[in-house]
Amino acid sequence: MSRRNLYLTYKNDTSRLLYWIINTSNGIVRSAASAEDCAPVTINTTGQSTVSEIVNMSRLIAKYVQPAPSAVLKLFQAVIKARSTTYDAFQQIVSQKPDPEIERSNATHKHFIDALTEAFDALGSNSNKDSTTDEEERDETIEAMFQNRFSALSLSGGMRDGESDVPSEDDSHPSGTCPQKKKTTARGKKGKRGKKSKQKSVSKLTADALADVPVESYRIIEDKDGLVSEYLLAVYAITLEWSKLRSFVQDLWREVAYDGLNGAVAASLTNVAVAMVKQTCIAVFKDFPGHESYETIIKTLTRGDPDRAEGQFSIGLYRISACGHETEKVQDDAVDIKEHLWVNTFNDLVDFITDFQKNRSGKPTKAMQAQITDWNPTLDLHRATKDERLRWRRSYSINWLYDLVNVFSSIVVQRNKMKGEKHVYENVDWSTTGPWHQHRRLFGLNEFAGAITTLAMQKPTMDVRQKILPHHVFQLQCIVDSFAASRGWTLSPLRGHVLNPPARQFYPRRDVDLFLDREAKRQGQGFLQAVDMLRQLLEKDAEQQHDPNRHKELSGILEDVKFDFVNWLGESKYMHGLATIPPSRFSKCNANGLWEFSPLLCAAGLVEGLVLVQRVTMMMWDQIPEPTLALHLHNLLVQKGYIRKPIGLYATLQEMLQDSFFPEGVPDSRFYDALVRRVHLRNDRASLRQRREVGRDLSQDIHQLLDVSLNNFFKTKSALMMYYDANWEPERIPDSAIRIPSVLYMLRLSETKRVTDPLTGEKRLDETELIKRAKARGQDDAALLQAASIPTVGNNDENANALIRRIDALKDYKDGPRIDPYHVKEKKKKDVKGCDLLELLRLDIFADICGNNPLSSMNYVWITVHIMMLFMSFEDRLRETRHPLYVRVYDDPPLSMRRQKRTALIVAAMADEDDEALKLFAEVFESLRLGALGCIFWEDLREGESGVNPKVDSDEIPIDKCSMM
Repeated sequence: MSRRNLYLTYKNDTSRLLYWIINTSNGIVRSAASAEDCAPVTINTTGQSTVSEIVNMSRLIAKYVQPAPSAVLKLFQAVIKARSTTYDAFQQIVSQKPDPEIERSNATHKHFIDALTEAFDALGSNSNKDSTTDEEERDETIEAMFQNRFSALSLSGGMRDGESDVPSEDDSHPSGTCPQKKKTTARGKKGKRGKKSKQKSVSKLTADALADVPVESYRIIEDKDGLVSEYLLAVYAITLEWSKLRSFVQDLWREVAYDGLNGAVAASLTNVAVAMVKQTCIAVFKDFPGHESYETIIKTLTRGDPDRAEGQFSIGLYRISACGHETEKVQDDAVDIKEHLWVNTFNDLVDFITDFQKNRSGKPTKAMQAQITDWNPTLDLHRATKDERLRWRRSYSINWLYDLVNVFSSIVVQRNKMKGEKHVYENVDWSTTGPWHQHRRLFGLNEFAGAITTLAMQKPTMDVRQKILPHHVFQLQCIVDSFAASRGWTLSPLRGHVLNPPARQFYPRRDVDLFLDREAKRQGQGFLQAVDMLRQLLEKDAEQQHDPNRHKELSGILEDVKFDFVNWLGESKYMHGLATIPPSRFSKCNANGLWEFSPLLCAAGLVEGLVLVQRVTMMMWDQIPEPTLALHLHNLLVQKGYIRKPIGLYATLQEMLQDSFFPEGVPDSRFYDALVRRVHLRNDRASLRQRREVGRDLSQDIHQLLDVSLNNFFKTKSALMMYYDANWEPERIPDSAIRIPSVLYMLRLSETKRVTDPLTGEKRLDETELIKRAKARGQDDAALLQAASIPTVGNNDENANALIRRIDALKDYKDGPRIDPYHVKEKKKKDVKGCDLLELLRLDIFADICGNNPLSSMNYVWITVHIMMLFMSFEDRLRETRHPLYVRVYDDPPLSMRRQKRTALIVAAMADEDDEALKLFAEVFESLRLGALGCIFWEDLREGESGVNPKVDSDEIPIDKCSMM
């Protein structure tokens, strides 16, 4: 899942282009009769070159290699285009407002472009008119060229007569002849023979040195102006990506408020977008150490003055002709650069940190209080002026940040003030890996809160502006946008500030309240009520088994999780007042304003809550036998016809968690054998010992302690859990965790290396762990190769639904579906990045949270309650009838089974397949029939929907139809 932007693509293309040029040139030079034949080109041993040297090497290559491989020419075009794009953008700036520094940098760009164009022409650009063929074909050809690291090159000596040192793409491309070495006789002076031997030795040494240089280390050496021009290219590329991501995320939160999208979907995609900003900046600015702060980037882009930069950037809308080769500009508007690139939000963050640092008491200074105290959450933004709206948002941001830091730092502040401890605030490790992370104060935004608290707690003498990174500002922008969007204020690329009436039916805690159901308005569907009921049932079971410690550990964990949810999710102790902590900045309108005025915080907290609930219950199901026994018994009763229509809840669990309940596949016979193997394996205590070892590590948080990979069987991860554990970076999700089938599965297939099968000569995908998993499900090479095509969805719900149907079809097919059966646009092998990647990942996340694969929607605690009640009903009915099976198992059980009576009961029933007992079990199942919809946190699922972003309003223009300069 590459997230390469313009700069990273340019950098990658440049390295590969230089790799080919240097190695090809070296091969020619080593084969030359004399150094004079190749002057001024010499052997390159470093993988680094100036642009003038590139021109000279290209001219040399052109003498002996005609035509150059088309893939190489395409690389030239891509590198020139990347430089030209940045050159044109900054040329527009200086044409409106002259700037000497940009002009110097652009002169370097122009020199670079001209030099590369000269090298491109020298290699025969005019002889390859079709060199603009599509990007996927170019990438495949280049990949093939670089797989063997130019094995045909003569890196350790001269070539044989008539042998070319350049691999051609196919036999139709003739290779030129290289200069041949003059033949020498055995006669001659010893000194000369020794000299020749020395030359061969040096040649081999230089070749070996270059062979150790990886492709990505090949680069162009530039002077100071050249480095500045590259930095400008990087800045231009990354800020263009920022604008698109901000627009995408803002639309998500508008959809949450106005169209009922579950906030957990928006929060998850926002987390992925924040990770994109973070990881892209790391990848880009590692080439420019010390220049990665948000302030440095923006100062570079705006020449140190964002106000002055207003009007220097514009966004244009173009109409594309039917043939696709002509464009016409239909609209061109100046961009509010301070809004699109988060400058106003950065300034608000700096103002907050600076003010907090002055006394670090958690109270704003008097000067700041005068500015932010009278904030009104219901201000009519439609009637307000632009300046009034900006002041309103600034007051909100600073007030909210004060509450955030006060809550997050409360544990240490209280220790100092109430217990007399001496923690030095600027030295405290506030991160999620620090010692205070074990004390819950917040859900969902702990990493962000830790970063902001660290900055705010520094001494006033420290200027933290250079410590503020782009992803910090972007995440705050998303937090602010989530609330502003619910109040009707959004930003459009072409329309500027868009104002609508506030969303009437929306409030930020909407989905959190459904999840917890603090007031128990919905019987059994809220988490808190389910925990209370389950703890009572576990206590009753322990009492019946005469074992008071039977479920003590599980009950304690459930109670701890419930306690944290009650006190820190959707509400916090802060609203009731914490000793020595200043009251909420929103106390005049809502003491719970930290949550009540932040849709993103509520939704991000909900995401963490959903993940935590699944962790707890999967660990519990791994330790208690009832869920596994219920699923195996239900399957037998359905297969044998005792239950005519499967019970909806158990059928859903069987489908979603098949690997956990039926690791060898769902049996249609020999049910007893399948259950016995499963039960015996459950007794393996290795994972329990491993979990206890993890528990001894005090640096581990609850998510690590409850890691499902430590379970014996219940290891299946929901989409939310996969992304949470991967820190919201899709590429970090291991093949072993990816659900088959899913969009992420198809994306990962698309990135898998294509290889040629040595036996059949056919193309196939390399044998990765994911490919092996897919083949174990019956899919063959042809099917997997077709599944690796990436569909693009955009805002087309018809295409999205077709994709969902296609993914669903991947469950069982072996020979591969017909390519593009639903007219979904397909690409063979192309990096999906940025907003396009988010659109595709959205389908999986939507399905997981509220769609057709609702692993994260299920209230597993309530399901456990239902299963425990099922077994109590079994026991009551058997006891009432004095069934022989009950008497044998419960009244006089073997010593080894006295603590496992329910396991013994079901195993015995399935072994004998006692007709009377099975009928009784079926009757109990029917009497407690429950569908999956009765066990979800929400009021309903959106199973019929694909989850694709709905079509934009008729007066809105998608960001991908625009270009920014």
